[in-house]
Amino acid sequence: MGADRTEPATSPWPFGGIRRAPVASRPVIDDRAQALAHVVRGGAVESVHRGHLVALDGGGAVVLHRGDPDATVFARSALKPVQAVAMLRTGLDLDGELLALACASHSGEPRHVDGVRRILAGAGRTEDDLANTPAFPLGEDVGATWRADGFGPSSLAQNCSGKHAAMIATCVGAGWPVDGYRDPAHPLQEAIRVTVQELTGDEAEHVTVDGCGAPLYSCTLTGLAHAFARLVLAAPGTPEHRVAAAMSAHPEWVGGLGRDVSALMAGVPGLVAKDGAEGVFAAALPDGGAVAVKVLDGAARPLPVVVSEALRALGADVPEALGRRPVLGGGQPVGEVRAVLR
Repeated sequence: MGADRTEPATSPWPFGGIRRAPVASRPVIDDRAQALAHVVRGGAVESVHRGHLVALDGGGAVVLHRGDPDATVFARSALKPVQAVAMLRTGLDLDGELLALACASHSGEPRHVDGVRRILAGAGRTEDDLANTPAFPLGEDVGATWRADGFGPSSLAQNCSGKHAAMIATCVGAGWPVDGYRDPAHPLQEAIRVTVQELTGDEAEHVTVDGCGAPLYSCTLTGLAHAFARLVLAAPGTPEHRVAAAMSAHPEWVGGLGRDVSALMAGVPGLVAKDGAEGVFAAALPDGGAVAVKVLDGAARPLPVVVSEALRALGADVPEALGRRPVLGGGQPVGEVRAVLR
């Protein structure tokens, strides 16, 4: 995407001096996509999920790829851990479960909603200050209960409310105005853009608006994997390390009950992982091995299967159950979603 992955002057490159040459801008919707997973029913391939994938070893070298690792993507909520690093650098004072919540696309469980209120209260603010798009809770069961109790769409229950509460708390800590915190020209969003570019090594070539209303910056798939590797390889006490430690220690705060991202982090010790809308997923192992995926049709269905297989290629011991997605017929398994990465 026209980005030169040389190290920023203010941040050491953690991959043994490996650098990548500039690459031409290549949009994600192109002919370079390859099959990532087959949907098999009764022994026959019924559907194919195509896309792009890259897996890096702890030194930043490409171990496995499908499609175009340098495709430009909107990483959506997979960028939240990077956004949290920017917030810690500029005034946010969170750790533990509440920092994990700042990185979350949470299910809207009671603990998540309470946690958002705690972040806001710590900054002397309330849910009335949230400017994210109102929505029902992301979790199916939680959403059904929310509706049954007579509640409508809410900024508090929306899955990005932890990030938005943290943005408000960052503004308070930095002495910036809370009003207009979503504006790309706001100093908070400028700091986030700088951090996204630094940790990915990419120019934020495309800027748009995410589903929650916050600015969203593009990066390459390989840049996203590098950013996650930087989180896990960072020195203790740094913002990057604090984010990685909070997420891996509190996976249920990053997603929720029954969520693939939470199950993967709970099942693979030290893993830092984040899902994003439209078929995006990124993860990094404690040794710096990292994976980033974009499913071209935006489907989330193949992600746990594909990510589990890619992590195994990096040497991770991923429980078999985490990488299985049965295909049902008459309520019974008659096939499965299979990764096709080799």
